[in-house]
Amino acid sequence: MSKQLELRLSGSGGQGLITAGIILAEAALLDHKNAIQTQSYGPEARGGASKAEVIISDKSIDFPKVTLPNMSLALTQIACDKYISDITEDGTIIVDDSIVLPAQLVAKNIYRLPIIKTAIQEVGKEIVANIVALGLIVRLTGIVTDESLEKAILSRIPKGTEDLNKLALKKGYELAEGLLS
Repeated sequence: MSKQLELRLSGSGGQGLITAGIILAEAALLDHKNAIQTQSYGPEARGGASKAEVIISDKSIDFPKVTLPNMSLALTQIACDKYISDITEDGTIIVDDSIVLPAQLVAKNIYRLPIIKTAIQEVGKEIVANIVALGLIVRLTGIVTDESLEKAILSRIPKGTEDLNKLALKKGYELAEGLLS
């Protein structure tokens, strides 16, 4: 059976979600899958809404943009308001627990989780919330291997932050395992 993930990652500029999209696409390539990553952000470099989109498939990808995501992540209220309602009915929505979701949201799975709080309180730095989110997404979907994800993360992060990012990844896995158990 073919498995294709059409993922939208959204938040504010500076949260590292575009980097997260690049990392996830690179992990897919390491797993010998097809992947396409696109991004957009407002005129503000930091603080404005931004999104990254990733398509990962074990078959050829016919169109290079996400038209209707089957998974969507939002880390800020502004990003949620702007990007979250566009999703397949059988899709999965993941938002930070600080976000108020719109009432008419239609998705099979909707998760409000302490992604940013986990990064701050359990890892020690809010800046790794993107890596916490990646761990969560990968553990929920199994779209790439843990090994490829870690290798892609370590190739993209600043030197000297390896342990911090590995801990963030572990905490993301733990958030997902809490949902799956």
